[in-house]
Amino acid sequence: MVSLETPVCDFGLAAIDFSLPGVDGKTWTLEQCQGENGLLIMFICNHCPYVKAIRPRIVRDTNELKKHGINAVAIMSNDAISYPDDSLENMQKIAQEFDFQFPYLIDESQEIARAYGAVCTPDFFGYNNKLELQYRGRLDASRKETADESVTRDLYNGMLEVANTSKGPQAQIPSMGCSIKWKEEVT
Repeated sequence: MVSLETPVCDFGLAAIDFSLPGVDGKTWTLEQCQGENGLLIMFICNHCPYVKAIRPRIVRDTNELKKHGINAVAIMSNDAISYPDDSLENMQKIAQEFDFQFPYLIDESQEIARAYGAVCTPDFFGYNNKLELQYRGRLDASRKETADESVTRDLYNGMLEVANTSKGPQAQIPSMGCSIKWKEEVT
């Protein structure tokens, strides 16, 4: 397992459109996912210990952000053949078990992860109502273990600022997680 940190936020970068199948059997686009005040795009997976440590907090924060007009979508881009825990069937189980109130999509071709420049799970991309990037930081101080409840809710606070001002915080702490499991290139 390779641990990586996300790059610094490239403020104002436009969100890239997508059309991906979800665990609910529907195909979702960027426009369908967008909220009135913005959109949080999360690259996550099922097997990563960094994601497992924060799943309940992802659910909590996305549910609360929705009340402020920020919708969320999760995209799984790992090679599910090499990592069967990340299969569509297992994605459906996780979405149900944790009561995901956001679309959980599979990026089987990995084209969307590459287009966004996603590097790890979790990797968070927070957009304002014009779909301009304003947040590329961590959820909170959790790593492979869940941090104490008293830690600062970096992602929630950052996205709340986006909802209220259309701008994200200038100071952001990178997210850390397992590398995206890219498919072997066939030559």
